Amino acid sequence: MNHMNNRYGTLASWVYDLDKPVGRSFGDVEFYCNRLQKSKGPILEPGVGTGRILIPLLEAGLAIEGFDASENMLNYCRRQCRARGLDARLQLQRFEDFAYEQKFEAIIVPVGSFQLITDSVSARAVLQRFHDHLLPNGRLILDLDPISDFFSSDVRIRSWQSEDGDVLTLTDNRIETDFVAQTTVSHLRYEHWRDGRLIDTELEFFSLRWWGVIEFELALHEAGFTNIVISGDYNHGRPPQKNDQMISFEALRSPAQTL
Repeated sequence: MNHMNNRYGTLASWVYDLDKPVGRSFGDVEFYCNRLQKSKGPILEPGVGTGRILIPLLEAGLAIEGFDASENMLNYCRRQCRARGLDARLQLQRFEDFAYEQKFEAIIVPVGSFQLITDSVSARAVLQRFHDHLLPNGRLILDLDPISDFFSSDVRIRSWQSEDGDVLTLTDNRIETDFVAQTTVSHLRYEHWRDGRLIDTELEFFSLRWWGVIEFELALHEAGFTNIVISGDYNHGRPPQKNDQMISFEALRSPAQTL
């Protein structure tokens, strides 16, 4: 079967916007604002989505821009920026082959977005691409979900109500776990209901890769990063603990490396 994974189509983007609106924080908005508050140079957010992180950082006066592989997600982000009078530089690009002429003072990848890259070789190449797009002493800050998030295989059904009273539902059904490749694949079935009638539906194949903490630290070293700080639940400098919901990595491009 040929299918595109992780597309974030029309209904998926709508649900994402309802579930994670701009202004909602999991502790990450404050964490990134705090870690970046002294940044003067440009910041890049790959996988910017609907702008939940980017917009508060723009409003905090940071020079941040972003890209995403989903035009639907970018359209939500553009709309949210316009509503706030913000001018954001947003591009349609992918993790695997994004390119900018300028270098960045920081690159941030919140909420486990990096785990959408399910091939280990590709993921390591993207880390190298991040490294190459940073200025000397530039920082990469990246979040990963803990491995424990990947071992629940229950079918989950969630629902949201839109502003005009329509109901959107999401049925999340894990169909495959590959313990060698460290990947999971789920069927995400989105449904749009109006007055009790189904008017639209969308099926996405959603794939993720989990990383061990030490494994990812080694991958960062391999890509040329130094001064790696690993933190649990957005407490900078506190090592991750077994019940943490998010693990953050902060790493520097060495000043000795030439541009």
